[in-house]
Amino acid sequence: MEWKGRRQSSNVEDQSGSGPVRGGFGRGGGFRIPMGSGRGGGLSIGTIIFLVVIYLIFKAMGIDLLQVLDGGQTGQSGYEQSQGSTQGTAEQEETKAFIRTVLAETEDTWNGIFQANGKTYREPTLVFYTGGVESACGQASSASGPFYCPGDQKVYLDTSFFDELSQRFQASGDFAQAYVVAHEVGHHVQNLLGTLPQVNEQRQGMDEASSNELSVRTELQADCYAGIWGKYTQQKGLLEQGDLEEALNAATQIGDDTLQKRTQGYVVPESFNHGTSQQRATWFKRGFDSGQLQACDTFNNPV
Repeated sequence: MEWKGRRQSSNVEDQSGSGPVRGGFGRGGGFRIPMGSGRGGGLSIGTIIFLVVIYLIFKAMGIDLLQVLDGGQTGQSGYEQSQGSTQGTAEQEETKAFIRTVLAETEDTWNGIFQANGKTYREPTLVFYTGGVESACGQASSASGPFYCPGDQKVYLDTSFFDELSQRFQASGDFAQAYVVAHEVGHHVQNLLGTLPQVNEQRQGMDEASSNELSVRTELQADCYAGIWGKYTQQKGLLEQGDLEEALNAATQIGDDTLQKRTQGYVVPESFNHGTSQQRATWFKRGFDSGQLQACDTFNNPV
């Protein structure tokens, strides 16, 4: 995708690296690294003197314990370590710049579509985070993947997901990443149009199988809306050769049936809540080919 030099969205909060690292938690709470407070949290003078003596002994032997503890690697010079850190940061910042650009393109697309239909588009905020985050929808870890929270109208994204998308799910390419963002923005569009509130209300009185079926239709519509954005992006001349195939491959690789086969070796159709690989690719392509909201009615048409 041709994106460099284009407008980047200002509707972004960067919480990467801020706050405690969390893992494996849900709405009720989480695990945190103990910080050592209260009694027993400090070091005695005798302990400090002992540690200083140990440090000086190793220093006399040509071993800098502080460098070893800080870098976590031996045999690497400080220059090499700083170079690796700089390269990693530069790559992360470029990814964020790309996502900001994609978000800006979704803003342009949906502002135009809403205006053409006599409506006002309220632009969502995208939150970058690392490890775990707290939203109006509760706490979540990066293991849950990117998500949209209708409670605060924000899209949440840990950019490390893109590494997993490429390496674990074999869905590489910048337009595969763009598809993920456009899909979550598609949920925001559903929220503004009143679809998400209706779905959430209907699911409250449903059994699990019926609720999952409704969830599938909701997700497929978000895929279709992502395809609409892809259509407008193509019309701007921003797509490069292979971009559409990257998005379709990403949609295929994260289909419920493909994911279940990969993780457990068999599929349980009644447990699907996002749609099969074929369904996800089909509805993205339907939005891409038509560029019309009316083509994305997954609730009144066979999926």
